[in-house]
Amino acid sequence: MFLTDLLRPKTLAHAHCDLPCGVYDPEQARIEAESCYKIIEKYNASNDDQFKTRAIVIKEERAELAKHHIDVLWSDYFKPEHVQKYPEITELCWKAAKQCSKVKGSLDIGDARTLIDMIDKIDEVWTKAGGPQATRVAKAAARA
Repeated sequence: MFLTDLLRPKTLAHAHCDLPCGVYDPEQARIEAESCYKIIEKYNASNDDQFKTRAIVIKEERAELAKHHIDVLWSDYFKPEHVQKYPEITELCWKAAKQCSKVKGSLDIGDARTLIDMIDKIDEVWTKAGGPQATRVAKAAARA
């Protein structure tokens, strides 16, 4: 047995984040959705089969990450009081998660655009619900 085998962790953990850390922001999902959009653009502009294969794999990973971030917002940030005040958030998150799956299996740039638009609507509710103040670390004051 090698020393590396003895030192290798027996359990791997992946998170963002069931501590919960308290940092929730639709921007994480939007960045992944924008990545899907740009990848589809590059895919459509390319004639390189190897590049196109890689693009599909990466787009699928990014769509899955977008879905993860939406699910984390829905399950960890939005509370019953948010749902009561903004009942549309339930359907917005559900439909956006479904749209992530659609983008994952699609090369239609319109599907990616729709996902970005859905995330923007989630962001609007998150902002109205006090998300930026509740979950973000305040930026330092401008230095003189």
